[in-house]
Amino acid sequence: MFEKYLKDIGLSDKEAAVYLALLSFDKALVSDISEKAKIKRPTTYVILETLAKKGLVSESNIGKKTFYIAEPPEKLGLFVERQIHMLEENKKSLDIIVPQLKSIQREQGEKPAVQFFDGKEGVLSSNEDIFAKKIEDEPVYIIYSRDLVKDVFSEKEADAMRNKRISMGIKSKALYNSKEGEKPSDETGDRIKLDENKYPITSDITVYGDKVNIALFGKRVSEISIKSKEFADTIKSLIKYIFDHK
Repeated sequence: MFEKYLKDIGLSDKEAAVYLALLSFDKALVSDISEKAKIKRPTTYVILETLAKKGLVSESNIGKKTFYIAEPPEKLGLFVERQIHMLEENKKSLDIIVPQLKSIQREQGEKPAVQFFDGKEGVLSSNEDIFAKKIEDEPVYIIYSRDLVKDVFSEKEADAMRNKRISMGIKSKALYNSKEGEKPSDETGDRIKLDENKYPITSDITVYGDKVNIALFGKRVSEISIKSKEFADTIKSLIKYIFDHK
């Protein structure tokens, strides 16, 4: 029970064992402490030094022998207070250094996070996730085939995905294929129809913020979600280029 408490307040397993062993003596030689704590003698020397630095052990030289004395258990309270003070100081340091670390992370580029979603339900779930939060006035960039969407999703499911975005006030910039004719731009977004014979679209790509969702509608419906600002910005640039040169 006592060892668990000592470990909870910041002592290691061996520090707790040595301190408890030493409490059973008025003063003790390293050999006595080592035997009582069941820890090798060289290791016991090291642990006694660390406990001394923590204010929990003191030394007394009698002749040529060095005896070690456990500080009263009340000193554990002072040890905990020092721990709290150190944590508070570290927190202040973190407040200063975290913004600097984040700037380094931006310079080096964040590691892309990739998720895989299986089946139609997985694609619907991923669509919910990408629109979890609105990003100011940023539009969503989409490349899709209206024909494939109709083949895979019911009208109700397709409307639910579209209405989720529209209800959040997120406009779209979309490139699409359709055998049923053109769907003109409106207040919900801008659209450019691509010739399905010359420029066929066989997957669905949605880009919003730093996420890129790629839905695959082959024999097995699935989706890959990639969280990468660099990749997302590249796809956005390509779509913007087409809109700028239409």
